Amino acid sequence: MSDVQTPGRLRAAWAALHTPVDGVSRGARTAAAVIPFSVLPASLWRIAGIGFHLPLDGGLHPGHGQVPLWLPMEAYVVILSILSEALAFLAFGLIARWGEVWPRWIPRLRGRRVPISAAVIPAGLGAAILTAMWSWAMLTEAFGKTAQWRPLPPDNPMTLHDWHSALMFAAYVPLVLWGPLLGWLAVAYWRRRRA
Repeated sequence: MSDVQTPGRLRAAWAALHTPVDGVSRGARTAAAVIPFSVLPASLWRIAGIGFHLPLDGGLHPGHGQVPLWLPMEAYVVILSILSEALAFLAFGLIARWGEVWPRWIPRLRGRRVPISAAVIPAGLGAAILTAMWSWAMLTEAFGKTAQWRPLPPDNPMTLHDWHSALMFAAYVPLVLWGPLLGWLAVAYWRRRRA
């Protein structure tokens, strides 16, 4: 493959993944584009602070947490961040052709219409879970509580009152947008496909 063909193929792949189908509103296009960027700051904070051990948490490294002993915390946060971004990217399926017609690389399904419920039900459930999870996380943080509504321990990064906690908070606050935007996209997708 020549170097001239590679950029053209990349552009074509990018367009196929992101170009909205006819009937998609500007608001839906914007929402689909905002979702991956709402997830990105937290992913970058995790990778920088935990993966690369940059002093972003005020020296209060979270330790091993609930991660199995065989899995290094650094690998876990990179995997979590990549998985989060991949899930956020799926929002484009609610506006692009690949969310309405199965891609050609999927055997037996290629070229067939994606059933509306196959997209709307997972998107709706994801939107509900994400909205509840991140709303609860921000509410507990606002009141200085853990997820179990106990006071935050003194060594928790969010109990710091300096630039470390402000940076962490700024990285995680955009996640509150993920659920509602995904829910809105799911409803817009359902309406467009039903019409």
